[in-house]
Amino acid sequence: MRTYSAVGRSLKTRIREDIRRNRERVKKLGPGFITGGAGDDPAGIVTYSVVGASTGYSQLWLLLLSTPMMIAIQNMAARIAIITGKSLPEITTAFYSRKLTILMVSTLALANILTIGADLNAIAAILEIITGFEAVYLLIAITALIAWLIIFGRYRTIKRVLIGLTAILVVYIISAILARPSLLQVLSNTLIPKLHIDNAWIVAALGMLGTTISPYLMFWQASEEREEKKSVVQADEVGIDTVVGMIWSNLLAYAMIITGAAVLHGSGHDLQDVSILARTLRPVAGEYAFALFALGIIVSGLLAVPVLAGSTAYAVADTFGWREGMDTRVSDAKGFYIVFVGAMFVGAATNMAPDISVVDALYYSQVLDGMLIPVLIAIGLLISNNRAVMGDFTASRFENIFALFALLVTLALTGVMFWTWFA
Repeated sequence: MRTYSAVGRSLKTRIREDIRRNRERVKKLGPGFITGGAGDDPAGIVTYSVVGASTGYSQLWLLLLSTPMMIAIQNMAARIAIITGKSLPEITTAFYSRKLTILMVSTLALANILTIGADLNAIAAILEIITGFEAVYLLIAITALIAWLIIFGRYRTIKRVLIGLTAILVVYIISAILARPSLLQVLSNTLIPKLHIDNAWIVAALGMLGTTISPYLMFWQASEEREEKKSVVQADEVGIDTVVGMIWSNLLAYAMIITGAAVLHGSGHDLQDVSILARTLRPVAGEYAFALFALGIIVSGLLAVPVLAGSTAYAVADTFGWREGMDTRVSDAKGFYIVFVGAMFVGAATNMAPDISVVDALYYSQVLDGMLIPVLIAIGLLISNNRAVMGDFTASRFENIFALFALLVTLALTGVMFWTWFA
């Protein structure tokens, strides 16, 4: 018989081995995890909070449905980039048309710049509430701080900062717990789909799914995976990072909807931007909930703005054949960094234009994203199932089913969006 000490040593060995494996898994988290966190930018936080405030818990099941769709789309884009060694613009140019690529990237850049402006405005609005300083001066300072980090920071340092910011967004889960929602209602609305055929519910669903499935996330993760993973064999490492990132993204969105539903549903407030949302939340939810909300807005903005600007810079650089990469010196990739930093400052400048409001910026960026995402999913499906390009790494059945489903959903959303726009 084995002695107790031998059993103890065996158990310790297995535990140590499990800890070592888990540490290795954590070390592999990167582009997918960062991408997931960046998907919950300040604009998205406002959208999810408003969805909860206007429709209660009734749309939680849509997030459960969208999670495998996001995993399939992001995983497909990342694997294409690693296997081919090419970005989405390069692949589109090679297999389809340069004109299509330029149109696609121009649409992405415009949508991203509008979203950057809205996100920077949200950070400044929260800081203005806290500090009392005017938002316009804070916008300049915040943009300059992010630009300094991008230009003078090393890629590994920037990656660690972005991963750290992504992890800090756990404050929204804490906020949802503090809101004390009805657990029975939460579970019921998560597991049992409920459709409401009224205009307000449909518009909220459009906004939520449009915010969840965003084109810039595909560009960013694909470019970062290609930059980090130099070997085709590493394509199989993408899956866990993407799964963790997308589940984390939707878990945060889930928490935001719950908080909005528990605290603000039925309040009758017209919540159009982050400033109104924050000022409404503060007296209703209390100082602790407001502090968590404010921290989340600031952190998510600092995470999302570099990702939005970076996806724009990668896309433009790859379209015109410029040298690119965040591990490349500024002197060796001037065009890439000019677009990177320029996108942030142009986005900040949109907040100073008298004819462009934050609500308008969010609205038109959503329209542009709505036009672009079905095209990107269709191209991704065609390329990822082309054995001449992908070899043994063609799309899995899971990726094909949920990416195709996402294509149909985004086409329907785009159709409804334009119908409501022109009606």
